[in-house]
Amino acid sequence: MKYTIEYEQEEDGRWLAEVVELPGVLAYGQTHEEAIAKAQALALRVLADQLEHGEGAREMMSITFAAA
Repeated sequence: MKYTIEYEQEEDGRWLAEVVELPGVLAYGQTHEEAIAKAQALALRVLADQLEHGEGAREMMSITFAAA
């Protein structure tokens, strides 16, 4: 699976990163690197929760994040 992270700087200076393929998975950071890292961590938590509840893929998966 490949997940795209889009990020932008808000007017207040904070950075916002969002995992496009996972609605609601977004995070703020003081730098774009921090926002991306937080979004990746949240995405992994969401995917783990989906797997634990039988909502995810049944086969082994490989996850790649790409910044857009």
